[in-house]
Amino acid sequence: MLKRIAVDDLRLGMFVEELCGSWLDHPFWRSSFVIEDPRDIQRIQESSVRELWIDVSKGLDVESKTASAQVVQNTAAVDQMLASANNGLEQKNNLVRIPAVRERIRARKILANSKTAVSSMFKEARLGKALQAADAIPLVEEISGSVSRNPGALISLARLKTKDDYTYMHSVAVCALMIALAREMDMSAEDVREAGMAGLLHDIGKMAIPLGVLNKPGKLTDEEFFIVKNHPVAGHEMLTEANGVSDITLDVCLHHHEKVDGSGYPHKLAGDQISKFAKMGAVCDIYDAITSDRPYKKGWTPGESLRKMAEWSKGHFDPLIFQAFVKSVGIYPIGSLVRLESHRLAVVIDQSESSLLTPVVKVFFSIKSNTRILPTLLDLSRPSVNDRVVSHENPEKWKITDLDEVMDSANLEV
Repeated sequence: MLKRIAVDDLRLGMFVEELCGSWLDHPFWRSSFVIEDPRDIQRIQESSVRELWIDVSKGLDVESKTASAQVVQNTAAVDQMLASANNGLEQKNNLVRIPAVRERIRARKILANSKTAVSSMFKEARLGKALQAADAIPLVEEISGSVSRNPGALISLARLKTKDDYTYMHSVAVCALMIALAREMDMSAEDVREAGMAGLLHDIGKMAIPLGVLNKPGKLTDEEFFIVKNHPVAGHEMLTEANGVSDITLDVCLHHHEKVDGSGYPHKLAGDQISKFAKMGAVCDIYDAITSDRPYKKGWTPGESLRKMAEWSKGHFDPLIFQAFVKSVGIYPIGSLVRLESHRLAVVIDQSESSLLTPVVKVFFSIKSNTRILPTLLDLSRPSVNDRVVSHENPEKWKITDLDEVMDSANLEV
């Protein structure tokens, strides 16, 4: 049985199932382990993680009997928070959105070009060469063009990273997420470009981290964790010496790990001390980080990641910016596996412009027979379609490993 507890209630002998926060917030490479060392309790309590899940069937329980009730309360609050993002959804009348499956063809080429450009730029930064911000403008504009045609196409592809290109493609993904979020927030064209550039360069400071530490698959030492947490400061120093870098990009680089409750780093800023762009960067950075596979942890699904972020949002994120972010990626993001009321599984291939709750899906699996079925495209927003999404599903549970291929084999018309 799982229980959610405060870090102050953590004791030796408890089995930690999951720390409630991004793995960027703590030095533990494993998500599940037994607390056997008092120093591990201290490290958790000194991190910005405030709550965690324990499995009482594998370790000691807490004395309090309120944990189960708290779980029910938290689950209901998360459901309500995500559903509320559907309220006030506005169709952008000035945009002509093309189908995501069609844009994904173009987005693949953009991502290939982006990988080459960003890896070259970052490798030069690792060698100590001054960055030229103007060189990145065409790349930001190309990514922005794809996002304007269909936000979810490039973003869904950018999650598919290898361990070797993670840092580069993470920057590209955050650039796209920042652009999509800025557009959702009705920012000016200039601010949308600024958001994209800030997203692209927010993690340049990781080039100051030794590769052995940056790509380490095991538990970080305290000294190594300190080096990793210093990357915003290192990046800010790099960008200060670069040419043509705006104050907004400098700010996002330095403050994208700050949290609204003041528990972030490097300066423990809180609330309005954190700029709007830095708050945007915090949301976009975390989302891509936790949906991506890393050497030490498999990424969560898009839907699972949004639920985790909703759990953390009270202390971590600005609530209005997080709600806008959910609108920009969808309650059921493109690439998500979902269960339908008809007892079938489907992959989300596009968003409806009228409701976040009724995406376009490709049905391909029968739960009743536990087998693949003839693929069918459904636009759940159409009145003639008598079906709906009832939950997110984890592909691993169903031994589905080819969701990306399933998506790309979809017809271009619904």
